[in-house]
Amino acid sequence: MRNWTTSSGNRIIQILSGRSNVFLLTNGKADILVDTGPGFMWGTLQKRLDLLKINKIDLLILTHSHFDHAANAAKIKEKYNARVIIHESEAGYLTTGDNILPAGTNRVTKLIVRTFANKFRSVALYQPCKYDYTFDEKFELTDFGFNAYLIHTPGHTSGSVSVITDNEIALVGDTMFGVFPWTVFPPFASDPYQMLKSWKKLLETDCRMFIPSHGTPNKRELVEKDLLRQTNKNSYNSKS
Repeated sequence: MRNWTTSSGNRIIQILSGRSNVFLLTNGKADILVDTGPGFMWGTLQKRLDLLKINKIDLLILTHSHFDHAANAAKIKEKYNARVIIHESEAGYLTTGDNILPAGTNRVTKLIVRTFANKFRSVALYQPCKYDYTFDEKFELTDFGFNAYLIHTPGHTSGSVSVITDNEIALVGDTMFGVFPWTVFPPFASDPYQMLKSWKKLLETDCRMFIPSHGTPNKRELVEKDLLRQTNKNSYNSKS
């Protein structure tokens, strides 16, 4: 399992990869899980946590309420006695197991959404889960023993959030992708303009690495370059 360690000794361990990345933030005393993966990966998720001898999760952070990030939330809450936090604007989706319908950001993904929108909504339903915390703009994780916090980074969905650890590493959910070496722009986003504002917010931290839920980590330089390119591109399109 790939992992990163901050200067203060906090570890970020990639528990799952492939369909959707799942991360464990640990300091040796407390354990925080970031996202859950889709329902079909529940067995693998348990096995990975067992290998790390994790029998209790202090907090489950959901970067947003899509099924590939939140489908196993109820099971994690029950088995690992985890408290659950989600942005206030998406709490209702979690408690019903419903999904915000994604919007495409390019011709291909726009076509996919138009063609499969109704089917997506029906097959992506998941087990509802009760939350313990919601927040608006910022949530400190100091009470859990970490120099870390959550910030609201909307764009992919209205309630997307990111985890900033030691002001060095950001877990950004679907606010960025790490699939292509030349761009971090997600193929789906409810509000691309808002997402670019969220990139600016993330770049206002001192983080040098931005780890997405899909793909591999992005360096700060790539995010800065893509922000400039996408801002110019969207500015041009808005005038056309």
